[in-house]
Amino acid sequence: MIAVLAVLVALLVQVTVVNRFPLPPGGGPDLVLLVVIGMALARGPSAGAMIGFSAGMLVDLMPPTAHVLGQYAFVYALVGYVAGRGLGGTVPTVMLCVLAAPLLAGAVGWLIGDPRVTAASIASGVPVTVFYSLLAAPVVIWLLTVGRSEEFAA
Repeated sequence: MIAVLAVLVALLVQVTVVNRFPLPPGGGPDLVLLVVIGMALARGPSAGAMIGFSAGMLVDLMPPTAHVLGQYAFVYALVGYVAGRGLGGTVPTVMLCVLAAPLLAGAVGWLIGDPRVTAASIASGVPVTVFYSLLAAPVVIWLLTVGRSEEFAA
């Protein structure tokens, strides 16, 4: 129940606040991705993949959609699984997942022939998203994992 609520709140805040208030130089954090990572860290790889897939489907369906249905479901499911494995500890896992998700989304978009995905769009968009997501990550991950700190001692 908490996972559903966290994903829905993150999605609504993402769409109503973050996406409407782009931070310079044009972008913002991916709150839904951070919730997927936090939930996966707390619940493991299987739950992380399921939460990631569900959250990705919601992102795919939430207007305004300008990508192929299932693109973010695939990306977030994969990121949820990797984050749930928690390889190398919490901080390296979060950093890896925050960097991998937009690159993977761009690669999937390129593979399916999305004309908006170019090397220039990836080079300009990914660093901004990664930067702001890493800035927001400590707060979001802490909120999702509070009370489970003994599990993240590694």
